[in-house]
Formats: sequence, C-alpha cells, structure tokens
Amino acid sequence: MLIVQKYGGTSVGNVERIEAVAKRVIESKQEGHNLVVVVSAMSGETNKLLDFAAHFSKTPNSREVDMLLSSGERVTSALLAIALEAQGYPAVSMSGRKAGIVTDNVHTKARIEHIDTHEMQAALAEGKIIVVAGFQGVTHNGEVSTLGRGGSDLSAVAIAGALEADLCEIYTDVDGVYTTDPRIEPKAKKLDKISYDEMLELASLGAKVLQSRSVEMAKKLNVNLVTRSSFNKNEGTLITKEDNIMEQPLVSGIALDKNQARVTLRGVTDKPGIAAVIFKKLADSNVNVDMIIQNVGHDGTTNLGFTVPQNELEMTKTAMQELNASEVVEYDSDIVKVSVVGVGMKSHSGVACKAFDTMAKEGINIEMISTSEIKISMVIQAKYGELAVRALHSAYQLDK
Repeated sequence: MLIVQKYGGTSVGNVERIEAVAKRVIESKQEGHNLVVVVSAMSGETNKLLDFAAHFSKTPNSREVDMLLSSGERVTSALLAIALEAQGYPAVSMSGRKAGIVTDNVHTKARIEHIDTHEMQAALAEGKIIVVAGFQGVTHNGEVSTLGRGGSDLSAVAIAGALEADLCEIYTDVDGVYTTDPRIEPKAKKLDKISYDEMLELASLGAKVLQSRSVEMAKKLNVNLVTRSSFNKNEGTLITKEDNIMEQPLVSGIALDKNQARVTLRGVTDKPGIAAVIFKKLADSNVNVDMIIQNVGHDGTTNLGFTVPQNELEMTKTAMQELNASEVVEYDSDIVKVSVVGVGMKSHSGVACKAFDTMAKEGINIEMISTSEIKISMVIQAKYGELAVRALHSAYQLDK
C-alpha cells in the first residue's frame, strides 16, 4: 500500500516527539507500505515567527511572510528525515517546491492548482521514505507560497490524490471524530466511519478535528481519509464515500458553534431587490452570512434576520452604517448555533420534529432554524448551548 501520513504541530512539538513519530513511521514501513509523510511546524513555531515579523511591522509584506513561515515546516521535515536515517531507514526531506506543489499567486492563503509528482515517484521507486514540508508550495513564477489555516492537512490530501495513494492518515492529538465534543458530553462516542458530506458539515459547524478545505479536497479527489491520534494505537475514524458505509446512521453527530452573532433589520422596505442591496454590501465587505430569515411583509415593510461569524460582527456593523438605511438594526452576540447532522435524514422522517420536541422539553426557545438534506441548525441563547448538545445527544441515542 501507498500511505500518506500527516503529523500536526503537537505531534512534532519537540525532538522527543519527532523521535516517536519516526518510530511510528518505521512501524508502517516494516509492514511493507510505501510512505510519504507530511509534517507541520513544531507547535508554537508559526506564532513565534509571526511575532518576530510583528516586531518590525504590523502589516509585513505577504511574500516575505510566506518565506518566513515556510521555514517552520522545512525544519521539521529535515529533522524527521535525519531521525529516520539514523535508524537505518533511507529518507529524503522535500520542500513544497521539491515535492512539485504548484499554487496560485495569492500569498498566505494560496490554493493548490496541481502537483508534479515526478520527484516523489522517483524517491518512492528507490524505496525511500519521503518527508514533505506541509502548508507550502510554489507559485507559477517560482515564489514560495503558503496555504493558510489547515494547510498541512491540505498538502497531505492533495499529495494522496496526486499519487493515487490507498490511504491518507491525519495524525493529531485526538482519537478521531466523535458524536459531539467529549468535553461537553462525556458520553460522546468515537465514530468508526463518517461520510465526506457529514464531516464537511461538522467541520464547518465548529468541529476542530479537520479543516473543511481538506475534507472538500478529499471528496473531490476520492481520497480515503483517516483521522487518528499520534499518541496511542487506537483505530481512528475513516472519512469516505457514502457508498462505503454499510449502515447509514440516522444522526452521526451534534455540533455547537459558539462563533455566531445575529443581526436583525426591522422596518426594511418590502420591495424587490432590497435584500440584494444589503447582502451585496456584506459580500463586498467579506462578511460570511450564514442563516437568513425574512418575515412576510405587511404595511410595506418587513423584518430581515441573518447570522454572521462573531469575529466579523464589527465589519458587519460598518457595512450596515455605510448603507445609510432607515431600518432599525439590532445585534446579538449572545447566541450559539446547535446542529444535528446525519445522512440518514435523507430517508427518514421525524428527525426535525424530535429536535424541536427536545428543545421544548428543556425549555429552550429556538430563535432561527435552517435545514439541508443532512443537517438541522437552530440558533438559541448561548447559555443553553451545552445543555442543548447533551439533550440532543441523548434524544438521538448517540451514547448507545
């Protein structure tokens, strides 16, 4: 088998941990697998480098930031290759450039356009373990680029797709994907398998296990993705096509997103195009709007409500002020979004009814609702967020 393994910052946080990763890689090699290992910078290293840059400038040139940040992963990749060689296993470290990762020209948040696997294929043919510096690539004009948040996961998935690897393993500090956050509900269970679409929903709703960009790419490239802990030998969670999951659960998980704020416009003129004006202004301000609710108009006016990420609330307020509208605008950051996710909803009725009934029994008022084929999201007051998660987890018997 050809396996791509990715180790995050906590997994390679110091030389002792890098040594432990080397041992794990060697075990996989001894099982007869060909290996490409993608590594992050040591935990805290990226922030340290950013602090160095901030000493000189609050807005450093993005090209120079990429040159600076890409060094963190190169250090880790070289150290791991040295550790493997010291144990008698031929290894070669590669920067994003050497690995053939070509991106667009957007510094600090580049997108991978294609991967030239020539160098990696040659090294694999020689029986070497390849250690790639994650999170980085090279632009068409030869400049170093970085991929932004979750970039090392993205590197691993893209390489797995380009090499047509049998498996891509993402090693982190957690055992896999759980039915909900175990810190909120201790009865949460680890899932053996989950579909790409369910994982995308959970990732976008605040589950920290994987970035949604890497799951999107895994789905697009049909890469079987496993997330597991680098600190134990427990089986992880397989993220795969729906077709590969025999028993589709009704509900797979409950997510809680605390980074939410609600905006309500009262007395909006009820005429065609008014919503387009409002949301174009928000789009131009790079505000991500999530749930939208508009009431039925009367007396020539209507009320319009929507949610935005809490960290984009100030941008939202500025955009609303620039509209110079006559509406009354209200802001509420004391809310959370709780969501029920499961592909089984497609073929079962009553899932939404159970969610609403559970909220009612707990005395929790639902302020906004949105649904998709595999998700029900509800906006509630922040103080009820964790109670709602536990109640829903129990209602759908996810602890069984």
